[in-house]
Amino acid sequence: MTVFVGTSGWQYKDWRGVLYPERLAQRRWLEHYSSRFATVENNGTFYRLPKPKTFTSWRSEVPEGFSMAVKASRFLTHIKRLKDPEEPVQRLMGAVDGLVDRLGPILLQLPPNLKADPDLLSACLDRFPERARVAVEARHESWWTDEVRSVLSDHDAALCWADTRSREQTPPWRTASWGYLRLHEGTAEPATQYGDRALNTWCGRLDDRLPKRADCYVYFNNDHGGAAIRNAFRFAELLRRRGREVPAAER
Repeated sequence: MTVFVGTSGWQYKDWRGVLYPERLAQRRWLEHYSSRFATVENNGTFYRLPKPKTFTSWRSEVPEGFSMAVKASRFLTHIKRLKDPEEPVQRLMGAVDGLVDRLGPILLQLPPNLKADPDLLSACLDRFPERARVAVEARHESWWTDEVRSVLSDHDAALCWADTRSREQTPPWRTASWGYLRLHEGTAEPATQYGDRALNTWCGRLDDRLPKRADCYVYFNNDHGGAAIRNAFRFAELLRRRGREVPAAER
């Protein structure tokens, strides 16, 4: 199992002195980030989908082997609420294709008040090309049914495992040949950070849920104060101790 460990976003001013040298120009942050991590989750695309040339530019700033996961636009997930997905998905894929071989998974984060609709989800997933890896972060408890699980499995779409305050927010389903995990907030100090106990628990869960040949993408979303950076480095170290391959993510 290759585990790609990174953070949700990279453009945080309070990461100066934590990840970025004080005098490093912000336009070079992605280049610097990609020298330390093998993946990043671009969650800025949720608020505004950049033009294809922006993705092409990002591709030129990162090395071979780096992957950028992309969070789908809120137009698809929160405004359209998965309805009439053909045009939004086509526009999304047309833009992210600028990443070419650096494109990682696509994340569909559903609104917390969107109740389960397996047919709607299936129709949306049908619009993605077969080459796309799609992860779904459902946040309403009505989604935890066998029918939903089957829809995800039929599309090789990963249920996005999520953790908030060191508590798992989703069932432990493995619905795809690969995995996707988002860690939103830990309970250790300083605030939002995950301690070793929580990180080791997740190491064990990944061991239990995914075969050694599977890829898994892990993103820390606790960006405040650089907690995500520290946790990503530490998680990579703990995974390596278990014999897991973790590209980059070294101090």
